[in-house]
Amino acid sequence: MSLSGAGTGQRQQASEADATETTFRASEHQHIRYNPLQDEWVLVSAHRMKRPWQGQVEPPLLETVPRHDPHNPLCPGATRANGEVNPEYHGTFLFDNDFPALQPDAPNPGLSDHPLFQAEAARGVCKVMCFHPWSDVTLPLMSVPEIRAVVDAWASVTEELGAQYPWVQIFENKGAMMGCSNPHPHCQVSVSGLQSFELGPSQHCEEGTDLRRGPGLLTPKERGVLSAQERLVLTSEHWLVLVPFWAVWPFQTLLLPRRHVHRLPELTPAERDGGSSCWDPGARFWMRKYDNLFETSFPYSMGWHGAPTGSEAEANCDHWQLHAHYYPPLLRSATVRKFMVGYEMLAQAQRDLTPEQAAERLRALPEVHYRLGQKDRETAAIA
Repeated sequence: MSLSGAGTGQRQQASEADATETTFRASEHQHIRYNPLQDEWVLVSAHRMKRPWQGQVEPPLLETVPRHDPHNPLCPGATRANGEVNPEYHGTFLFDNDFPALQPDAPNPGLSDHPLFQAEAARGVCKVMCFHPWSDVTLPLMSVPEIRAVVDAWASVTEELGAQYPWVQIFENKGAMMGCSNPHPHCQVSVSGLQSFELGPSQHCEEGTDLRRGPGLLTPKERGVLSAQERLVLTSEHWLVLVPFWAVWPFQTLLLPRRHVHRLPELTPAERDGGSSCWDPGARFWMRKYDNLFETSFPYSMGWHGAPTGSEAEANCDHWQLHAHYYPPLLRSATVRKFMVGYEMLAQAQRDLTPEQAAERLRALPEVHYRLGQKDRETAAIA
């Protein structure tokens, strides 16, 4: 062995000895965590939160939205891009997306003459669902009956469109930071014959023999340590809110029914009230904690994942567990977000604080929405 080689070996042995003597602390030492739903790993580098920030600072998020704008195409009575006039709705309102990503009659691209350039038909239906007639409210500021109406509408559209298509994807992009083009409270529904790419690995894993993987991991029987106290945010009689062990986004959370439920339409009335209570008293104002974290209307992308729909899916869905993912981008403040660039794009996902730290911060937040609390303080001062 050369002298240089011997030196390298000695340095490696010394490094291994130092690593052995150092006590690992998740909040100080980088490490990777396995995501069994996606069959991939995330790098956790919590010490990076100590670095000074001189990067992008977002403009203040829009806080003042008019309650009704006749030129806003989602408002009651407004005219949409296709010339249709919205009804004077007073609750939820579901309509066909005027700019759909999927259409039911798209032509088939045909066969490719090269195996590297494959294309298949993509057909489906896209809907928009308004949560409320007012533009200046969000789910955390809505009443329990109003949110229950949203949960019922989610279940109803899943049942209706699920009879025609095997995949119903309900999702909400909240806030301009997450690409939302309209501040009116709403979500979207896309249905197709294609399962979500998000669920491809988890479906494959769960159908295998490793029961630690896939949606089955989220069932009450299997979830076990997933709901460890250090990652729980809130609990209610029917629901759990937790930060997943493998979370990628800074304050990412997972909403889970306590019992084994396959799809939204299967939720009982009590669970639907409990589901709405995850935004209000039953689970102690979970969504309000999001807003209270940086005292802003917290942006996020969220979506429900349930079992595929249709008669063919009924026979093989026992491993599926209904759940909702919340992916919020804010990291340090209302104006500093987490960027998925560089290493995240080219190597693997990376987060800047541990999931346990994120859960602890969310748990510690007050249960009264900061805007409601401010109004109460202003009323008391006037009195």
